[in-house]
Amino acid sequence: MRYIKLRDLEVSRIGLGAMGMSSAYTGAGTDDAESIRTVHRALDLGVTLIDTAEIYGPYTNEELLGRALKGRRDRVVLATKFGMVSHAGDGPGNLDSSPANIRAAVEGSLKRLGTDHIDLYYQHRVDPDTPIEETVGALAELVAQGKVRAIGLSEAGPDTIRRAHAVHPVTALQSEYSLWTRGLEQQVIAVLRELNIGLVPFSPLGRGLLTGQIRSTDDLADDDFRRTNPRFTGENFRRNLALADQVQALAAEVGATPAQVALAWVLAQGDFIAPIPGTKRVERVEENTAADALQLTDEQIARLSSMPQAAGDTHNEAQMQMMER
Repeated sequence: MRYIKLRDLEVSRIGLGAMGMSSAYTGAGTDDAESIRTVHRALDLGVTLIDTAEIYGPYTNEELLGRALKGRRDRVVLATKFGMVSHAGDGPGNLDSSPANIRAAVEGSLKRLGTDHIDLYYQHRVDPDTPIEETVGALAELVAQGKVRAIGLSEAGPDTIRRAHAVHPVTALQSEYSLWTRGLEQQVIAVLRELNIGLVPFSPLGRGLLTGQIRSTDDLADDDFRRTNPRFTGENFRRNLALADQVQALAAEVGATPAQVALAWVLAQGDFIAPIPGTKRVERVEENTAADALQLTDEQIARLSSMPQAAGDTHNEAQMQMMER
């Protein structure tokens, strides 16, 4: 496994997203033992960046990682997120990045994760009711106290990134970025390069569709959030399957899997990028991490880059309203 730097934080070039082990996806929370084996296998393969959030579950994903990393904490750059749980009484699903809420959130995350510090602490979504300067000021205090090593933002726009960075250096932006979700290229990536901020793409495999493993939404459990995701419904889903077929065709040419090709394309976009494909299965983490060794040619990268963007929004309407553009 090769390693890069998100600002001053050295991480594996491919990380591991843990959300699906506990929430949102088919089979989440049904086999914690396999999820823990997946985390251990990722570490054995050289993965160091592992990502979670207090909202995943809520709380259960952090607890799971706390168990999985017991005795292994020093091998991990551990990232979690706050801001989608209001600890003042409104509860999960409510944006709150006030300083008081941050102070409550970090203590809960530290306890659940079984650690005395978080390596990378992200604001999960920008809170329109709290100036970003106040949020980052509170995070800077946590850095000074040693509870947090580095701070990050998620799904923030260029102006917010600049304002946050002016208060305290931002180490990474976590946002959706993949072959079929490339809105960051319009403005955000230029700002990240200018300010030396790393990019941590989530859903680099198109929530599984780019792997070629999903051919029908009937394959998804009733409580799988993709059943209501615009990209997995109706005509959008049929159009997006055709995009997945293009990735599969190129994968057959190079002797790799579609997932490896999709990850290799993301990695080829810059040495400040560390995608975090999510999985709860050992075989998938082995497949995903092997993408680190796949080198696509310029012609292959160009062919993939020329693919049209996916049909449909990346989230439902309520979630889209939480994302800056």
